[in-house]
Amino acid sequence: MEPALLGLVLDSSAVIAAEREQQSVFSFIGASLRAHGPVELSLSPVTVAELVHGIYRAKTPEGSRRRRAYIEELVDLIPVHSVTKQSAWLAGQIEGEEAARGNVIPFNDLLIAVAALEQGYAVLTANVRHFRLIPNLVVVATGSGR
Repeated sequence: MEPALLGLVLDSSAVIAAEREQQSVFSFIGASLRAHGPVELSLSPVTVAELVHGIYRAKTPEGSRRRRAYIEELVDLIPVHSVTKQSAWLAGQIEGEEAARGNVIPFNDLLIAVAALEQGYAVLTANVRHFRLIPNLVVVATGSGR
């Protein structure tokens, strides 16, 4: 039996997958809670930045408006974890240790992982590849997780 999760930090890939599947924010949150139990949800500032980036990459003004509304609703409902000096230190430590082992972890993913580690949470992602390299991080794949 797997230990109970305290919470989940949402990676942008999980949010983007939900939005592409045309799930409402409430539906996405509800599905996450049904799948993983009564856990806390949070966002990393990096996740928010990656999602906002997508607003400006939308192919149409309507797509941009739809993405903006989705993200605004999401950040109104789910707290955003702050990046602190301790976060920066831990990210640098993990990156250095993993680089010495020959592992390259994208810095965005590392900062999202640090938000989870600091809270004692797991990361919910549709792209598990880099997150699985991070020691002590619990990684939860969405239905489309690779």
